[in-house]
Amino acid sequence: MTSDLWWPWLCGLGLTLGLEALLRPAVARFWRRPLATHLVHLGTWSLVYALFVLVLQRPWFAMAFIAALLLVVVQSSNTKWQTLREPFIYQDFEYFLDAIRHPRLYVPFFGIGLALGAITAGALAIGGFLLLEPSLLTGDRPVHAFIALLVSLPLAALLIMLGLRRLPSCILVPQQDLHRLGLFSALWAYGRLASQPLAAPTGDAFPPAQPTRRAQQDLPHVVAVQSESFFDPRDWCPALEHGVLAEYDEMVLEAVAHGPLRVPAWGANTVRTEAAFLTGLDQVALGIHRFNPYHPLTRQGVPSLASRLRGLGYRTVCVHPYPAGFYARDRVMPRLGFDDFIDIRAFDETERCGQYVGDVAVADKVGKLLTDQDNRPLFVFAITMENHGPLDLDPLDPGPPEAWFTPGVTIPSGECGELLNYLAHLRNADRMTRRLRQALRDAPREGLLCWYGDHVPIMPRAYHRFGLPDGSTTYTLWSTWQRQGAASDHAPLYANQLGQRLWQAVLEGRPGAQDQEVTTSHHQEQA
Repeated sequence: MTSDLWWPWLCGLGLTLGLEALLRPAVARFWRRPLATHLVHLGTWSLVYALFVLVLQRPWFAMAFIAALLLVVVQSSNTKWQTLREPFIYQDFEYFLDAIRHPRLYVPFFGIGLALGAITAGALAIGGFLLLEPSLLTGDRPVHAFIALLVSLPLAALLIMLGLRRLPSCILVPQQDLHRLGLFSALWAYGRLASQPLAAPTGDAFPPAQPTRRAQQDLPHVVAVQSESFFDPRDWCPALEHGVLAEYDEMVLEAVAHGPLRVPAWGANTVRTEAAFLTGLDQVALGIHRFNPYHPLTRQGVPSLASRLRGLGYRTVCVHPYPAGFYARDRVMPRLGFDDFIDIRAFDETERCGQYVGDVAVADKVGKLLTDQDNRPLFVFAITMENHGPLDLDPLDPGPPEAWFTPGVTIPSGECGELLNYLAHLRNADRMTRRLRQALRDAPREGLLCWYGDHVPIMPRAYHRFGLPDGSTTYTLWSTWQRQGAASDHAPLYANQLGQRLWQAVLEGRPGAQDQEVTTSHHQEQA
């Protein structure tokens, strides 16, 4: 490698180690990591450096460009850790494209000022290097430099392959894997694992229904709602006004089952909870795909709650007031057994509440589906959006703080604006529970309503004041035949167990109903 290439390469190598040290949670010092991680780091830097120099023809520019990209990854990881309690992983690279397609969902969490500053600094740096650094083609020995770069490519690839073969196994706890392996090795390790297909389930989370005399016309309508960022904040902050979830409390009193729900997501990553509910697969079964379960499900299907219900004769519909292509749901949902997908195109601007389509509008859409002239039982899976962040940019006026807290509690409005916005949208989720229950009562069939939260919301200032919640949400299973005060199940569940519990409730039906059908059939046979 010529001196024109050597010094930028050496400075860049040191810079990558320095930038890696900025990660939070911190990675282990490089001299305390396994030798294999050094081979991967050295090989990755050398490979990327050689490729960039071949394209840009300016070694110092290439070094600075790569360092800037690495700084974006480091800053993204630190931001993700602060908001979602998880560092940057290989699966997050595709979110950079999503940030371009759906900037409101991502850029505010990175920081609008920081994003604009990074773009401006990058543009100035590109212009400066192009003007000030001469191209290798204008140097004394461009052919020698070109040959050195070509030779370095297979050598760098060899270092990477040797290192990857000897890397310690990942435990799939991102912060621990990042600490042990360092950034480059952790990204490579997760990337290699992600290329593997989803392992076939070893069991059936939704065992087929046993032969029964129960007719299809006696199956209940089923509505499942994944409520955006829903949890009961009164358990976390007792100072909140108790009536914020009055309708929800009434539903809980009539519930078949209600309790804490342990979800595989914090603040975001909705599809982790969503996939667990629909497929019944736990974290072990998903393996590396626990971090983005819909990625493999675009190519392969698995038994799901929707497909099993469709096997019983249900019409299956997914309702999500956002573009169907987000998270590739337009490809995943048909593979999971949904007949129809109703997305943002079925709603209009008047149905927005704040930044997104309101929960009440989604409830009305589900209510219309329940009135369709269709003899089949209906399963609707609704994924709401109203309470999605960024909450501090929400245009909704939540009213004064004293309206949301018990008397005597003083909360400066500027300190917990995100919490007040969250509570205002939470009240609409509360109204949604009332509308859905009424729609199911008015339907000609019996009805089941499954309600749960996908994860806790992102509210860093509120958490700084009141402390962090434990990360659990709540689930409620309600039916048209359960009466207030009747015994209900309060067992805590994991997200993958909730869909199984709903499947069980569908098969069990109304207590005594099947006995009545059997008795009636027996009398008919005697006659």
